[in-house]
Amino acid sequence: SLFMMSLPVQEEERYIHANNRPLNLPYQYADNAIRTSKYNVFSFLPLNLFEQFQRLANAYFLVLLILQLIPEISSLSWFTTVVPLLLVLTMTAVKDASDDINRHRSDKQVNNRRVDVLIDGELRSEKWMNVQVGDVIKLENNQFVTADLLLLTSSEPLNLVYIETAELDGTFILKCVFPTGEVRCEPPNNRLDKFKGTLTVNGQTYALDNDKVLLRGCTLRNTEWCFGLVVFGGPDTKLMQSSGKTVFKRTSIDGLMNVLVLCIFGFLAVMCSILAVGNAIWEVREGSVFIAFLPRPNGVNAGFSAFLTFWSYVIILNTVVPISLYVSVEIIRLGNSFYIDWDRKMYYPKSDTPAQARTTTLNEELGQIKYIFSDKTGTLTQNIMTFNKCSINGKSYGEVVDFTGQRVEITDKTQTVDFTWNELADPKFVFHDPSLVELVREGDLAAQHFFRLLALCHTVMPEEKTEGELYYQAQSPDEGALVTAARNFGFVFRSRTPESIRIMEMGQEVTYDLLAVLDFNNVRKRMSVIVRSPKGKLILFCKGADTIVYERLHPSCLKLKDTTTSHLNEYAGDGLRTLALAYKDLDDDYMEDWRRRHHEANIAMDGKEERLDELYEEIEKDLMLLGATAVEDKLQDGVPQTIEQLAKADIKIWVLTGDKQETAENIGYACNMLREDMTEVFIVAANTAEGVREELEKVEDEAVNGEYALVINGHSLAYALEKDLELELLRTACMCQTVICCRVTPLQKAQVVELVKHYKQAVTLAIGDGANDVSMIKAAHIGVGISGQEGMQAVLSSDYSFAQFRYLQRLLLVHGRWSYLRMCKFLRYFFYKNFTFTFVHFWYAFFCGFSAQTVYDEWFITLYNLVYTALPVLGMSLFDQDVNDRWSSQHPQLYSPGQLNLYFSKKAFVRCMMHSCYSSLILFFIPWAAMYDTVRDDGKDIVDYQSFALLAQTCLLIAVTIQLSLDTHYWTAVNQFFVWGSLSAYFAITFTMYSNGMFLIFTSTFPFIGTARNSLNQPNVWLTILLTSILCALPVVAYRFTLIQLWPTINDKVRHKVRKEALPAPAPRRPPVRRISTRRSGYAFSHAQGYGELVTSGRFLLRRPQKIRTKSSLMGSGLSSRLMCL
Repeated sequence: SLFMMSLPVQEEERYIHANNRPLNLPYQYADNAIRTSKYNVFSFLPLNLFEQFQRLANAYFLVLLILQLIPEISSLSWFTTVVPLLLVLTMTAVKDASDDINRHRSDKQVNNRRVDVLIDGELRSEKWMNVQVGDVIKLENNQFVTADLLLLTSSEPLNLVYIETAELDGTFILKCVFPTGEVRCEPPNNRLDKFKGTLTVNGQTYALDNDKVLLRGCTLRNTEWCFGLVVFGGPDTKLMQSSGKTVFKRTSIDGLMNVLVLCIFGFLAVMCSILAVGNAIWEVREGSVFIAFLPRPNGVNAGFSAFLTFWSYVIILNTVVPISLYVSVEIIRLGNSFYIDWDRKMYYPKSDTPAQARTTTLNEELGQIKYIFSDKTGTLTQNIMTFNKCSINGKSYGEVVDFTGQRVEITDKTQTVDFTWNELADPKFVFHDPSLVELVREGDLAAQHFFRLLALCHTVMPEEKTEGELYYQAQSPDEGALVTAARNFGFVFRSRTPESIRIMEMGQEVTYDLLAVLDFNNVRKRMSVIVRSPKGKLILFCKGADTIVYERLHPSCLKLKDTTTSHLNEYAGDGLRTLALAYKDLDDDYMEDWRRRHHEANIAMDGKEERLDELYEEIEKDLMLLGATAVEDKLQDGVPQTIEQLAKADIKIWVLTGDKQETAENIGYACNMLREDMTEVFIVAANTAEGVREELEKVEDEAVNGEYALVINGHSLAYALEKDLELELLRTACMCQTVICCRVTPLQKAQVVELVKHYKQAVTLAIGDGANDVSMIKAAHIGVGISGQEGMQAVLSSDYSFAQFRYLQRLLLVHGRWSYLRMCKFLRYFFYKNFTFTFVHFWYAFFCGFSAQTVYDEWFITLYNLVYTALPVLGMSLFDQDVNDRWSSQHPQLYSPGQLNLYFSKKAFVRCMMHSCYSSLILFFIPWAAMYDTVRDDGKDIVDYQSFALLAQTCLLIAVTIQLSLDTHYWTAVNQFFVWGSLSAYFAITFTMYSNGMFLIFTSTFPFIGTARNSLNQPNVWLTILLTSILCALPVVAYRFTLIQLWPTINDKVRHKVRKEALPAPAPRRPPVRRISTRRSGYAFSHAQGYGELVTSGRFLLRRPQKIRTKSSLMGSGLSSRLMCL
C-alpha cells in the first residue's frame, strides 16, 4: 500500500489520508509541538559545559589549572584558579538555565493551547502538541490557526472564511475554499505565497493551490467555525520554516574581546619567553654559585630550567586574562537587563505590558545600533483605520476650530459628535466636527449623495445577528472604515444580494438594483458600481485614486477639482490615506447596450481582460466630482517623534513591510521618514533584472548631494538581492536617508538584514510584532518584539520586547547608551588594573633571578580580583552615567560614539596597555628604591621580601582605586560603600592573615607573620604610597584636562551644560504642523482584486446548514460526502 511505505530521508512529496492516524503513522511526520529551547534535563550539563569551554578564555583556564597541578612548574596553589573557574562556570550555567527555562515556559504555553479534533467521529478537545498530520480540526472565531490546514468547510456562505494574516504579511484577506479528501502535496517549505497539491475524491483528482490553505499564525475572524485538515505540523509549518534558524548572538565587544584575548596570549608567550631566556642566562652566569648548597635535581640543566620557568611564568602572569573578567561581565549584563525590566517609563498600562530583556548578553550592543529594520503594520501603526476628514462639494470637514477660526489640536479630551439620533450608528465610531452631521441632517444633497456613494460602492459583506447589531466583514480595513462612516452619518448598509443592495437612508429603507461592479485592481486604482434607484434612475458611483479619477472628470468640475485638490494636499500632508469620489448619471438605452457588450466580453474566450478594461474606460468618463475621503492608518503614539530622535542619533531606519507600495509610502510620509522637501524619492518597481539595475543606478555618485529616499517593491527586491545586483542595491540604499521595501516576504526581510550585516559591518536591529517578522528578528544583531495584536510569535523569538514602538527611543538612547558606556569603562579599567598587576611581576623577575617567585603574597593574588577590586568596578559598571536619562533623550548626538566604537577598540586597548606599563614602572621602582637599604626608626633593618611585597601590593591597590574614582562620573552611596569597603576589607584581611594567630594555626599557609604591623607603622612607607599614587594619577588628570579644554567631545559639552542647568525642560507638546503635499497623491487603498465578481456571483448566498453533523462523517479511508456538502 502506498500509505505503508516508509518515509524517505529527503521528503519529496507528502501523502496524507484524512482522519486516519494509523495510515499516516508510518511516514513519521513531525507532530505539532514547537521547541525553541536548547536544553533538557539530561543534556544541560554536558552541552552547556561544551559551549562554555568553546569560549577561549575558559579553555585557557582549564589548561592553566592542569599546569598548576604539576609540582615542578607550579609556583601558585591550585585554588587560585579553580575557585574563580568554578564560579564563572556556575554563574554562566545558572544564567543559561534561567533563559532556557523561560523558553520552555513559552513553548509550553503555545503547545498546551486547546483545539477541537475529530477523533472516532467525535470532536475532542486536544492540546496543540498532540495534533497530528491528517487530523481534521475545528476552529472557532478569533482562534489562532493551529497548524497549516487545508480548509474543508466553514460556517460562512460558499465556505468563505475571514482570516487575519497580519502575523504573516501584515494584512487582512478573505479566502474561498472547498472540501477535500486524500491529499498529495509539496514537502514542507518556507514559501508563504505558494502551495501545490492534489486532492483525490472518489477517484477524481483536483488541483489545490494557496487559496485553499490556512497557515499557522493566522487568526480566524468574523467566522463562527471552520473545519480543516492538517497538512503540516509544528516545525514543518510554513511559519516555522520561514522563521529562520536560532543563532547564538554575541556582541561586537565579545568578538573584539576574543581577538584581544588571542593577542594577549601571544603577548603572554612573548613575556614568558623573555623571562625563560633570562632564566637560562642567569643559570649559566650566576646559578652555578648556588649549586654547592642548592644542588639541581638530576637531569636539570640551564635549558631545562628555562623550559620549566616558561610554564611557571605562564601560571604567574595569567592575570593578564583574568577569569573574573567574564564573571564580572555577566553580572554587569544581568544588572543592566534588570534596569530594562524595571523601567516604569517603558511600561504600557493599557495592556499591562512591561518592557522585558529576554536575553542578558546583548545590552551594550543596544548602544551601537546603526541600522533599524522595522515592520509597518502593528509596529509603526496600530492596525486601526479611522475616518478622519472629508471634502464635500468644495468644503473640508473633520477639523475642530475655536471661536477665532484657528485650528485646534484634537486630543482624547476633545468633544466628539453625538450620534444617538441614529439607532444603527456604530458606538465605536468617533468624529469631532459637528457641522458635517448638521449638513447631512439638514438634507444637503451633495453631502447625502457623498455618503450614499460610500454605502453603495464597496464589496463589504454585512452580518446582522440580531436586529440593529451590524457587523461588517470587509476585505480591507480601509473599506470597512468608509462604510462605517456612511453608517454613522445616516446611510446604513444593511444587506446585499447579487442583484441588489439594501441601505437605510436617514431612517428610510431603500433598495438599489445592483447592475454591475467594475472591480478594483492595482492598475485601475479605482472601483465603480452601477445601480438603479427605486425611482428608476441609473447612477454610476466611483471611488479611487485622485490622479486616476481626475482624468475622468467632466470639464464642468474644474473649479471644484482645484478646491478639492487643495484639501487632498492638506490631507496628504497630514499622512492620511485619500480617495476621490465621483458619480455619473446614465441613460437607459446606453446602459442596455453597454450591459450587452459587457456580457459578451465576460464570456469571451480570448482577450477577456482587455475587452473589459475598454468597457470600463468607456463608461467611467465625464464623472461629476463629489469630494474626497481621508482615512487615518493610526500610528502608534509617538512614532514620528521617535523616528525623528533616532535619525538625529544617526540611526538609519528601513521599513520592510508586506503592504502595498501606496500604503507604505503613505505611512512613510505620516512618520516623517518621507518628506516633501526631499530631493527625490526613487521608486524601483521593474519586473526584470536589467530594469531593476537601471532604476538603482539613478543614484550615480557616492558623494551625492541632497536628500533621497528609496521605495522598492517585493518583486524588484527579488532581483536586487541576487548576487550580481546586491551590492548595487546596497550602494543605492545607503545613499538614501530612507528606504522602504514593500510587498516583501519574511525571507526577503531576513535577506535584506543579512546584506547590511555582511557588507556594512554595522550593528543592526530588527523590530516587529508578527510571525512574518521572526526571520529578520533572528537575523539581526538585536531583535525586538512588539507585544501587540498579532500574537506572541515575534516576542518569543526576540531579544527584547515591549508594547509600543516609542519605547525603542528609550531602549537605545538611554539603556543602550548607558550599557555600552558602562561596559567600555569596565573593560578599560579591568585591563588597566590587571596589566598593571601583571607588569609588576614582570619587572620583579629581573631582580629575583627569573626564579618565578611572586612579587605579592599568594593570598593577595587570589583575592585581588575576587574581593579587593571586584565590587568597586561593579559599582561603577552598574550605576555610572555621564548624564541622566532626560539629557540622554534630549541630546541624541550623545549616541554616536557607540556607533563609531570610540570608547573601546584596539586603539583604546593599546592605550590601556601603555598606561598600565607606565603605572607598573612607578608601582615597582618607586617602592623598590624607597625600600632599598632602608631601616626602621629604631634602626632595625626592614629590607626584606615580605615588607616589599606588602608595600608593592598596597601601592597597587590604592593606585587602581584612585584610577577608578577618576573614571566614575556618577557617585552613589553604593559606589562609596564599595570603594571604601573594599579598601577597609583589604587592610582588615591583611592584618588578620599576617597575625600571629593565623601563623600558628596554618604555618605554611600564612607565612607573612607580623609584616603588616611592622611595615605599616612607618612614615616612609605611607609617604611612598602617597608618592606612587600621585605619580600614577597626575598624568591621567593632566591628559584629560587638556583634551576637555582643546578637543571637547559631545559628551564633554553636554556635561558642561548639565553643570549649568539643573534639568532640561521637558519637550513642549508641539501642535501638529499643517503640511501641504504638492508632490504626490495621498492615495492608499489596501484592497485586492476579485471581490466584485464574488459579490455578484450569487455563490456567497448558498444556504447555511442548520446543524453541523460530525458523527461518523469523517471515518474510514477518506472524507464523507456529508462534510463535503456543508
